[in-house]
Amino acid sequence: MITVTDNAKNQIFELRKQEGKTDNHNIRVAVEGGGCSGLMYDLLFDAEVKEKDEIFEDKGIKILVDRKSLLYLLGTTLDFSGGLNGKGFQFVNPNASRTCGCGESFSV
Repeated sequence: MITVTDNAKNQIFELRKQEGKTDNHNIRVAVEGGGCSGLMYDLLFDAEVKEKDEIFEDKGIKILVDRKSLLYLLGTTLDFSGGLNGKGFQFVNPNASRTCGCGESFSV
């Protein structure tokens, strides 16, 4: 399961509106090789549900995750931090043994 904080939910709704996306555009979260810690997160809007996607819903947000990425993301919370020191979207991932300073990559 992947959960979404209220701050992330509000930001997702706002970004979807700003970018002219419809309610059919879900959030796709994936893990790819790269970054300074070896793995990095990919977050985007996607209207296509693929055959091998797992679908989670929290606070009205549908989250699509491919099966390979799901192994790295189970139990993760998607958060958003704004303000002067905010970093944008952040992943609170209990599976990560190490993260980089910017929070965009991790290792298990």
